[in-house]
Amino acid sequence: MSDEAVIPAEILEAAPAPSGDGCQECEASGGWWFHLRRCVECGHVGCCDDSLSRHATAHFEATDHRYMRSFEPGDDWFWDFVDARLVTGGELPPPEHHPVGQTTPGPADRVPADWQQQAEAARAGRSE
Repeated sequence: MSDEAVIPAEILEAAPAPSGDGCQECEASGGWWFHLRRCVECGHVGCCDDSLSRHATAHFEATDHRYMRSFEPGDDWFWDFVDARLVTGGELPPPEHHPVGQTTPGPADRVPADWQQQAEAARAGRSE
């Protein structure tokens, strides 16, 4: 018996294109992000848990959309929020990642000079 978790084919087949090139909520608020994640079920693009606002996790908590994929160039991994583990996915409608020229963190014009200290402080605050 295999312990490998696989996203159901019907979810992958119904997956829409991503919502944009950046975190939807950060774009709306003028914020910035570290890495991006894409919801397999609705295409929402949100920022990762190392970002200050953690919008990808907030999206899961608000919608119960359990599967997400990294939206970073070179990454092809999927995550299951419910089981808190990596899962096997498949092809999704393009694009598979944000534009290669887009900075990480990004967007470049909104990333503060002290972004590393801000990210560290946010992580420390969550672990207390």
